[in-house]
Amino acid sequence: MSYPPDPNNPYGQQPPQPGYGYPQQQPPQQPGYGYPQQQQQQQPYGYAQQVPPQPGYGYPQPAGTIQANNGYINIAHLGTVQVATMGQRFLARLLDGLVTGVVIGIAMAAGMAGAVGLANKANECDYTSSDYNTCVSNASTSAVAAFFTMFAVIAVFSLLYEWLLISLAGATVGKMALGLRVVRENNGQHPGLGAGFVRYIIPWVGYLVCGIGMILVWVSPFFDNSGKLQGWHDRAAGTLVVKK
Repeated sequence: MSYPPDPNNPYGQQPPQPGYGYPQQQPPQQPGYGYPQQQQQQQPYGYAQQVPPQPGYGYPQPAGTIQANNGYINIAHLGTVQVATMGQRFLARLLDGLVTGVVIGIAMAAGMAGAVGLANKANECDYTSSDYNTCVSNASTSAVAAFFTMFAVIAVFSLLYEWLLISLAGATVGKMALGLRVVRENNGQHPGLGAGFVRYIIPWVGYLVCGIGMILVWVSPFFDNSGKLQGWHDRAAGTLVVKK
């Protein structure tokens, strides 16, 4: 015969055991496999975190971007190149002056010699002849024609030297010697005939307008505060002078 357990006896009652009729207490869930984690998972050691690229060295920059005003610029299809200094451009201009000066000097000497020789033919005309006036006139006309032909040859040479070399090769002889070249700011290519002509003609327009306008155009890169050292002729043509 069984007796009910005495409530005053601490040893008479036993804790309920899990089983039929008693709910089982589940242990608290721990983060791990099969359970959602509340906190953000940390990347395992050894894996680099992805950081968005910041502008600077090693990352592509928009074309035409001057880098910290340090003399370097990013040009499309060329990458980062150095902007030519005014000292380098001045030396290139001096070398070009020597090259063109030799050619122009030879052309002037030949033209003057031809003009003087033709003018002297007037002294050979027979003043007693009825064609004397015609002979003198022809000699004088030939001398003047030779004189103007000389200037035309010099002008055409100067035009073709600066215009064609810059347009098609990107550099004159002086710039080639110093490793400089003129490129389009938007694509890094040679200026082409159109932009090359604009770049060439603006200094001459300045010369014709106010006499010293050509010099002002040539020193105008000093007035450019963008760091690109673009002269007025470069801005009009969309070009830059860079170091190869």
